[in-house]
This record gives sequence, structure tokens and C-alpha cells, in this order.
Amino acid sequence: MNQAKVYNFMGLRKYALAFSIFLLTSSLISLSIQGLQLGLDFTGGTQVEVGYQVPADVEKLRGQLESKGFEKPVVVHFGSDRDVLIRLQGKPEQGLSDQVYKALQSHGETVELRRVDYVGPQIGEELREDGGLGMLAALIMVMLYIAMRFQLKFSIGAVLALAHDVIITLGFFSITQLEFDLTVLAALLAVIGYSLNDTIVVSDRIRENFRKIRDTAAAEIINESLSQTLWRTLNTSFTTMLVLISLFFLGGELIHNFAIALMVGVTIGTYSSIYVAATVMLAMNIDREDLLVPEKGELVDDLP
Repeated sequence: MNQAKVYNFMGLRKYALAFSIFLLTSSLISLSIQGLQLGLDFTGGTQVEVGYQVPADVEKLRGQLESKGFEKPVVVHFGSDRDVLIRLQGKPEQGLSDQVYKALQSHGETVELRRVDYVGPQIGEELREDGGLGMLAALIMVMLYIAMRFQLKFSIGAVLALAHDVIITLGFFSITQLEFDLTVLAALLAVIGYSLNDTIVVSDRIRENFRKIRDTAAAEIINESLSQTLWRTLNTSFTTMLVLISLFFLGGELIHNFAIALMVGVTIGTYSSIYVAATVMLAMNIDREDLLVPEKGELVDDLP
């Protein structure tokens, strides 16, 4: 049986650490200076759905609204090229939907007003707080689960890797100023689940090899474990990216940011599964004794 080639991942851990520090620092600086471009879900505002008899030009409609005094309207196709969704941030105003309807009718086109939703600023603030608490609760539960299934050092490494992925994904949205709405928040929670699954597979192999291989340095055992799971990790990431790319191009504008958040998260999650969690465990001096399950006769066998 041919043994898989062993790659020296841990030999590059200092470069990986520097890369992670750069990404984290850039993300935190951007988040502290310019923050996130929060969507209507978090800031409050009005969402208007209209329909046309012919394909609608969203750029033209955006210009019509801006010429009537509406600031930074978000105009996207919704379902088909004849269905349009308009988002206006700010405090919802009485009669705003009628103003939007009249502005769209000003060029003599037939417009059907289908639905109007209002999101108050208080609701938006509650969603923002609940979303943050949800991510924090997810990280805490992950830490408890990994600690019970594996060991505390595995747990700390896994949680730091997940926090690493979330912060960098948030930083990407802060730097690019893409709109951050509930779909992106859902993508972040999905990133946590995806990265956790990958980290558990790698951790399981590391634990197995620590128990099976003796008289070998921890870095070498981690290298062998990562090498054994490498193609599984890359294949999973590749097939996931194919689906996300399809969603981005074919799923419509409403889920563009959702797909982007997942693509960034899957990419950085794959990297963190290989480097961040394992590097943290190695820095905490993980060894065979941390994972050894005593068996009858083992003590006698280990005597010189």
C-alpha cells in the first residue's frame, strides 16, 4: 500500500502566522475606521417591490429615483428581469411608497406596485445585536463540543481558527464596503459550520496519529495528518466553490453578497483548517500524553 506524500506544512507556519496577522490586522483596522456598510435589515428603511411588463433597466430606474431626491437607492432585479426590488435606507416615512411609485411612473412606463415592507431602526438594532450574540453563542458551543470530543488544546485551536475566519470575512466586507445584510450574516454562520467540519476531520486524524505513532516529533505527526487529509479538504472546498460560483452568476443579485461571503469564508476556512488550528495546538505543546487512552497492559509494555 503506497503511503501518501508528507508535506512540511509546519515548516511554513511562521510565514502562515505572519500572513494571518496581516489579514487580521487589516480587517480590524478597516472595521474600526469605516465599519460595515449595513443593509436595510440592520439600519431600518423601506423595501418596495414593483413589476414591469417589459424587462426593466435597473440603472435607469436608479437614476430616476436619484433625480427625484432619493439618496443612494438600491435597485436590483428580483426573480426575473421584469421584477424589481427597491431598498431605501433611513427612517421609514409615511407615504414614501407612493413617492417611489410616482417617481417610477414619471417616464410614462406601466408600473405595478406589489409589496411594501417597512423595517424600523429599533428592529434593525435588535437584529444586529441578536446576530452578534448568535455568532458568539455558536463559538462557545463549538469550544465546548471540541473540548468534550477531543481535548482542550484542540478546542482552543478550533475556536481561534473559527474566529480568524469570521473576522477576516467581516474585514473583507468592510474593506470592499459591500452591503452587509441578513443573508451575509447567515453566510457567516454557514462559514463557521463549514470550517468546523473541516477542522474536526483534521483533528480526528491528528488524534489518531498521535496515539498510533510513537517516538516522533509533534510537528511531524501534524504534517503527516494534514497530508493524509489534504486531498479530502481540497476536494470538498473545490466542489463547494463550484456551487457558490454558480449561485453568484445564476442566483440573482439578491444573493450575490451571500455567495461572496461564502466564497471568502470557504477559502480562508480551508487555509485555517490546515494552518491556524494546527499551529495553535503545536504552540501549546500538544503531545501524545494529552490524547492517550490508557489500556490494560499498556503501562507494562512501556517499561524499559
